[in-house]
Amino acid sequence: MPDNALGHAGELAMRDRYPTRYRWDENNLRAMMRPAITEPLARFIEAQPMFFIATASSDGHCDASFRGCETDSSGRPLPAIRVIGPNHLVFPDFSGNGLYNSLGNIAVNPHVGMLFIDFETQRRCRVNGIAKIERAGAEIKKVWPLAQAVVVVTVEQAFGNCQSRIPQMRFV
Repeated sequence: MPDNALGHAGELAMRDRYPTRYRWDENNLRAMMRPAITEPLARFIEAQPMFFIATASSDGHCDASFRGCETDSSGRPLPAIRVIGPNHLVFPDFSGNGLYNSLGNIAVNPHVGMLFIDFETQRRCRVNGIAKIERAGAEIKKVWPLAQAVVVVTVEQAFGNCQSRIPQMRFV
């Protein structure tokens, strides 16, 4: 687990400074923040056509990126991400603007945070983990033909997140 069972010092200090009706202890935090992806959570994650990823440089300078799905030659959307086991996710990297903000950060600091939101049902979940960049081989090219690389994330924390303030939207 990335921090102690109750969170790091900053999280603990903010809970003291801004108390809420929630009382977190080691048991309920461990029940919520699991070190693996459950089957229902895997189905939720794979159903999303997009997600957001946060990375940081070796100096801690942060970057947040949107990751959407590509389409195949017939216009059918390809998956944005795949759950390849209870402890691993994989998603493609496509040729983009050439800045390589996310991949560059992952190359020097593998810690990532991922946010998946279903705006239609107003649900979300988070995954925190350790990422590594791999070449897109033949098996990956079957799923994502235009991928130049893939990012494999080893899950440290996976959990549903509060539904508050998620706007309800429909994809068109």
